[in-house]
Amino acid sequence: MFSNYKPTWMVEAIYQITPEQLKKKGIKAVLTDLDNTLIAWNNPDGTEELLNWILEMKNAGIPVVVVSNNKSSRVERAIERFELDYVARALKPFARGIKAAQKKLNLSNEEIVMVGDQIMTDIRGANSAGVRSILVRPIVDTDGWNTRINRFFERKIMRVLLKKHPEMKWRGEIQ
Repeated sequence: MFSNYKPTWMVEAIYQITPEQLKKKGIKAVLTDLDNTLIAWNNPDGTEELLNWILEMKNAGIPVVVVSNNKSSRVERAIERFELDYVARALKPFARGIKAAQKKLNLSNEEIVMVGDQIMTDIRGANSAGVRSILVRPIVDTDGWNTRINRFFERKIMRVLLKKHPEMKWRGEIQ
C-alpha cells in the first residue's frame, strides 16, 4: 500500500551524492527539491558546501534542475546565484513537474533521478513519474507550517516502510 512512497535510495545529504555514483547508475541529470533539500527553507542563501556541490555537478556535465512546488518568484529568488534551471509549481506528488523538467533535459526515465527530503511529495512524485529517487534528510529540523502536516504522516508511513523493507537505511552514498 505504501510502496508508492518508497525511495530508491536514502542518502544523508544531497552533498554526498557524487558524479561518479550517478554515472555508475546511468544517471545523467539530477532533479532536486528546493526547501530543506538544496537549501534550508528559511535561509535561501545556501552554503559553501552547496556551491561546491553544484560546481562539481556542472564540471561533470550533470545538469541540476530544481523541481519545486513553490511559486516561480520564490524559486527564482532562492536559486538565482546558483544559475540553475527550475520548474516551479511542480504539483508534486503528481508527475507534472518532474515530467516538465525531464522534457527540458530530453532524457529518459532511467537517466534522471529526483532528490528530495519528503516522501509524500518528492518521492511519491518520482514514483508517479517512473523515475528513481533519493530521499535525503532535511537540512534543518524545522519546517514551514504546511510541511509540518506532511511530516506527521511521513513518520507513520516511514515506520511501515522500514518494517516491510529492512534494507532501507540511511547511507553516505548511493549504493
